Amino acid sequence: MKLLRVGARGAERPVAIDDEGALRDLSSVTADIDGRLLGDPAALSAVRSALAAGTLPEVDPAARVGAPIARPGKVIGIGLNYTDHAAAIGAAIPERPVVFLKPGTTVSGPYDAIELPPGSRATDHEVELGVVIGRALRDCPDAATALGAVGGYVTANDVTERNGIAGEPTWVKGKSFDTFTPIGPWLVTPDEVAEPQALSLQLWVNGQQRQAGTTGNMVAGVGELLRYLSTLMTLEPGDLVLTGTPGGVAVSRPEPKPYLRDGDVVVVEVAGLGRQQTLATGVRGAVVTGG
Repeated sequence: MKLLRVGARGAERPVAIDDEGALRDLSSVTADIDGRLLGDPAALSAVRSALAAGTLPEVDPAARVGAPIARPGKVIGIGLNYTDHAAAIGAAIPERPVVFLKPGTTVSGPYDAIELPPGSRATDHEVELGVVIGRALRDCPDAATALGAVGGYVTANDVTERNGIAGEPTWVKGKSFDTFTPIGPWLVTPDEVAEPQALSLQLWVNGQQRQAGTTGNMVAGVGELLRYLSTLMTLEPGDLVLTGTPGGVAVSRPEPKPYLRDGDVVVVEVAGLGRQQTLATGVRGAVVTGG
């Protein structure tokens, strides 16, 4: 299945794409596309049956598309996980996966703006295969078992402010800005992804291709990444894992490095998982609630 969430920010409805490509409202079957749904085989079966019945109401295809999964409990990133990316930036391939965390507030929809941080000079793009957990994992014994815990796959862009990384003891400052994890347009269930290590990844900025790679060049594949992560923390349904980026990011290119600027259009695609298009913008609005 291809699952997505449609509607105004904070008021998205669960939706599925039927065999004719129409958007069908799942609100009568499930409250949201989240860990509770992905972790419940009976609930997923009910969604499939309702979609197959052909009676679900159609959704306006012009409506805003949000992130295809409700805010994850954890967003876990993996660095230096493609051989070509490591070579391009002159880094050694790590003996173990490089792991970092991003807050759930970084997650945004596939057509929402990427808000450049104040004073941005080195905001970079990173096309990635995103993996959404469907079954809890802790101390998983092997990669095959871990792969069976996948709830779905998404197209992702792990946006990074390089100036927030340089000279810092961790990557948190460069990874944590709101809108720095656009995902979607869809969450694709594992039955539609025959081989997660054979997916092409591409990214364009203003129509110029910047990244082109394949998940076959991962240092650690999806199953091994999940197995390893499960020894560090419990992976819970709805968690999002960003599995690394292939070569071609701006930081690896000659001067002047083509970092994102206000008005740049970024198109990101992972084969079979859909294409997203976002606008980089220097406009950031203050948000103050409560009180």
